[in-house]
Amino acid sequence: MTAQAHVIKPQLPDPAPSPDVLLAHVRNALEEIKAKDVVEIDVAGKTSVTDYMVIASGTSTRHVKSIADEVVKHAKQAGVQPLGVEGEREAEWVLVDLGDVICHVMLPRVREFYALERLWTVGDQPPGEDGDDAPAARGDVLDEDRPAPSDEDGDLR
Repeated sequence: MTAQAHVIKPQLPDPAPSPDVLLAHVRNALEEIKAKDVVEIDVAGKTSVTDYMVIASGTSTRHVKSIADEVVKHAKQAGVQPLGVEGEREAEWVLVDLGDVICHVMLPRVREFYALERLWTVGDQPPGEDGDDAPAARGDVLDEDRPAPSDEDGDLR
C-alpha cells in the first residue's frame, strides 16, 4: 500500500474577503491580545505586493509570538489561510502574510531599528504639514547642532 502525500495549498476563500474586512479582523486580533503601538499603513499605491501593512509591537518575544498567533487565528476564522508566517522561532520580528494585509509584529528595539513606518510613509505628507519640517529626516543640520553665530569679536549675537 502506498499512501499519497498530503499537499497543503494556501488559498483565499471564494469569494475572498475585501482588504478592508481582512484589516478589521487583524485590528480585532491585535486589540484582543493587547498589541502595543499599532500602525496601519495603506500601501496600495506604493506596492503591488499588498494593500495594507500593519505594524505592532509586543512587550516580549513571547508576546510577539502570541500576537502573531492571534492574527493567524482571526484570519482563519475569516476563512483566510495565511500565505506565510516568518520569524516565529526567534520571535523578535514575526511577519504574517495574509495577501492583502501584511502584519509585522516586532519587539520595540527591532521596530525602532528598522523603522518600517518611516520607510513606507516617506513623501506622504509635504514638509511642514505635521507641524515641523523634520529636517533630520532629510539630512539637514538642526539649529541645536550648529554653533551659535557670533560677531567678529567672538561675542554671541
